[in-house]
Amino acid sequence: MADYYEVLGIERSASEEEIKKAYRKMSRKYHPDIAGPEYEDKFKEVNNAYEVLSDPDKRRMYDSGVDPNQPGAGAYGASPFGNMGDMGDIFGQFFGGAFSGGAQGPVPRTQPGRDALASTTIDLKTAVFGGTAHVKINTFGLCQVCGGSGAKGGSQPTTCPDCHGQGFRQKVVRTMLGQMMTSAPCERCEGHGTIITDPCPSCMGHGRVRATREVGITIPAGISDDSRLRLANQGEVGEGGGAAGDLYVDVRIRPDKQFTRNGDDLHCWVQVPMSWAVLGHDLDIDTFDGKQTITIPAGCQPEDTITLKNLGVSKLRQAGERGDLIAHISVRIPTKVSDAERDLIERFAASHDADATHVSQSSRPATAGPRKGFFSKLKDALS
Repeated sequence: MADYYEVLGIERSASEEEIKKAYRKMSRKYHPDIAGPEYEDKFKEVNNAYEVLSDPDKRRMYDSGVDPNQPGAGAYGASPFGNMGDMGDIFGQFFGGAFSGGAQGPVPRTQPGRDALASTTIDLKTAVFGGTAHVKINTFGLCQVCGGSGAKGGSQPTTCPDCHGQGFRQKVVRTMLGQMMTSAPCERCEGHGTIITDPCPSCMGHGRVRATREVGITIPAGISDDSRLRLANQGEVGEGGGAAGDLYVDVRIRPDKQFTRNGDDLHCWVQVPMSWAVLGHDLDIDTFDGKQTITIPAGCQPEDTITLKNLGVSKLRQAGERGDLIAHISVRIPTKVSDAERDLIERFAASHDADATHVSQSSRPATAGPRKGFFSKLKDALS
């Protein structure tokens, strides 16, 4: 029995959220459209593991030693030998066929398509307000020549002469229990019961062709980095023109040169001259909503912040609600001063720092008392 926990790379005690996170990671890693067609079996294995471990009932069955994906697993617990009415399934596991005439019907030519996976990168402004992105995917699409039928020129499949439309053939085999009747898919029609005698030259009878197409994606306002969006019926078209699977798109947000995101808030750092911090100043800063005027208060300290309400990121699924834009003030200290400037600074030092012997040191910022900061004192000295 396959170790589904090992397939997803998780512990047996993993939570539902951990299972989902591991599945997203592994499905992205092994999806044939990304990793290559040679990983198709591995991708199926990942999907099988998730199908079992994400279902509480199937997971309990698996943890008790029965794989729900194996034939006959649904009869687990009915008796020591399962459901005795399905003995043909039990023998079939050993001898490779369905016994006692318990044959299945023909396999439909129309099969549902698989899901597809793609990724896109958007800028921070699109994440703030929402918008549209486009991805190109290379997957199977409906054959436009035959419309998915797989047959040329509107012709119809014919009944298989070997299995007479049943999709399987029966024969008698000798076993250790005596002679038994077995059934197996018809080799000539591959179990379909019909044969396409004149296949479509475009799709060679499959009803679908591989093609590259561009898909538009609606990006919701407030989307987070590394989110996954689902587009129903935009994935791979199935055999015989079957219904398309879903398209999953992983969305990543490109780092912005002016703003950093923290939840629904935006942060930026504004560098101002020392004189602006001392005397106060009004200035314009860029935002995603255009230019906004902020006021640097007199005596502003390094790393003081100015908050602009409702100019942050839109809150996901909360129309009209947004976070804040927080501007951090960074004071630019001059590295070269003129003689006149040096004289002013020295006058300030003589007035306020003559008795200073050492710097103050503590485990956290000092908050006791209405003490004036450096720039407030400097403003007083220059007044």
